[in-house]
Amino acid sequence: MAETMKAAVLHAREDLRVERVPVPTAGPGELVLRVDAALTCGTDLKVFRRGYHAKMLTLNRLFGHELAGTVVEVGEGVTAFALGDRVVPLNSAPCDACFFCRQGQQNLCDDLLFNNGAYAEFIGIPARIVEKNTLKLPAVMPFEHAALTEPLACVMRGLEESQAKAGQTVIVLGAGPIGLLFIHAASLEGLHVIAVVKRSDQVGTAKRFGAQQVLRIGDVADPIAAARALTPEGRGADIVIEAVATPEAWQWAVQMARKGGLINLFGGPPAGTTVQFDTNLLHYSDLTLKASFHHTPSTARAAFDLLCSGRFQCQDFLTGTATLDEVPEVFTRMLVRPAEGIVPEIKTAIFPGRPANELHPAFAAAEKVSA
Repeated sequence: MAETMKAAVLHAREDLRVERVPVPTAGPGELVLRVDAALTCGTDLKVFRRGYHAKMLTLNRLFGHELAGTVVEVGEGVTAFALGDRVVPLNSAPCDACFFCRQGQQNLCDDLLFNNGAYAEFIGIPARIVEKNTLKLPAVMPFEHAALTEPLACVMRGLEESQAKAGQTVIVLGAGPIGLLFIHAASLEGLHVIAVVKRSDQVGTAKRFGAQQVLRIGDVADPIAAARALTPEGRGADIVIEAVATPEAWQWAVQMARKGGLINLFGGPPAGTTVQFDTNLLHYSDLTLKASFHHTPSTARAAFDLLCSGRFQCQDFLTGTATLDEVPEVFTRMLVRPAEGIVPEIKTAIFPGRPANELHPAFAAAEKVSA
């Protein structure tokens, strides 16, 4: 039986290598999954570019966090899952005991447990994530669709924290993967969505995912005035979602909201970035600024339910495929946006494709016993 597996390991800035590492085993309360599908992610791209993540990942670590797979080993004491179950594990789980968890802010947990290693043939799932944040897939749900649960859970948390409700007008700044998830989820929730985009190819994409109006900033002299002009009576949006992660976009977002509106500064610029706001505008317009981070078990389930509903255009988000060996090349390509007019990938689905004759030892042993 194989004792090692292929996995992508982050060694430094823009230094991602597919190497052979030990196959994980399941301790008490844990699971081991065969990774059937993993997805690329803007957060992973930032980690690749910067070489670290303040909370999720440091150097010389297994890489990737959006996945779905099959249970191939069940640790002692696990009763909710069995060999062969198709599941989606989230990439974190809260302690549910600290101050923030008790306040309903599990995304800010003092002991938030993260897990990485989606770009691999197998992945170990810690006991806390098994208990709190692992979900069984419907039999008909493709693994690559289920792997959208984690990023959509972050978006659902953002909408929840923005107190979004049907009938409101929302401006979404940005049409990258997260911006498009916000556009689609908000439109499905019954909000009127105005997308503010940079590239011409993003206009059609934003409309396909539910934006009722799209503003390309290169087409107007004043993007702030142009965006406000699209809102009812030109008063600004009820909610503005910033999903670009630049200081300029943060400043624009504040100026696109109506009086009494809410701005969710969702995109995370690099550490040390500073932004200037007009204090009179904030004060006399009675604006609310939010900065949503991550997800909670409840928004993970809300995201999963939406994906399972059949209303969500899962396949349209998956615009490319790759093998595990191609992961470093995929991320290198993602660093460079294609030329204007060439539609970029939204998400690439990675299929590790472990051969059947190289099953995880525990699963193979169980198969032999059952035979």
